[in-house]
Amino acid sequence: MRYFDTSFLVPLILPESTSEQIASFFESVKEDVLAVSHWTRVEFASLIAREVRMGGLDTAAARQASSRFESMLGESFVILLPNRDDFNIAKDWLGHFETGLRSGDALHLAIAGNNGANAIHSLDKRMIAAGRMLGMPTSVGGFLSGYDN
Repeated sequence: MRYFDTSFLVPLILPESTSEQIASFFESVKEDVLAVSHWTRVEFASLIAREVRMGGLDTAAARQASSRFESMLGESFVILLPNRDDFNIAKDWLGHFETGLRSGDALHLAIAGNNGANAIHSLDKRMIAAGRMLGMPTSVGGFLSGYDN
C-alpha cells in the first residue's frame, strides 16, 4: 500500500509546477493500493479555505476543487480512519524534537505506519526527512528534481 499526504495530491486538483509530474507518477502506480486518511480530507479542506481567505480562489472555484478532490479520493483511494493508536504514536513522535516534525505530519506517518504502508509519499521535505529519522519509508516517488528522495 502507498500512502499519500495532502501535499502530494494537491497538484492533481490545483495547478502547480509539479502537476504534470504528479499525474504521470499516478499513471505508473495504477496496480498499487493507494491510500489516504480522513486527516488528508481535513487538510485539503483547510488549504481550500485558506485559498479563499487569501483571494487565491473564489467560492465557486473552491467548491469545484473540493468536489473534484472528494471524487478523486472516492474513485481511486482507500480512505483510512485514524484511531487512538495513531494519535498516541503521533504524540510520541512529536517528542523526538530532533525531527522537527509537525502535528499533522506526525499523524500522517502514524496512520500510514499502523496500516502497513510500504511507501509514504509527500512533497514536504521536512516530513520526508522526519519520517526517515523515524524509520518510515517516506519518499517523493523518485521522480521530482529538486526534492530529497
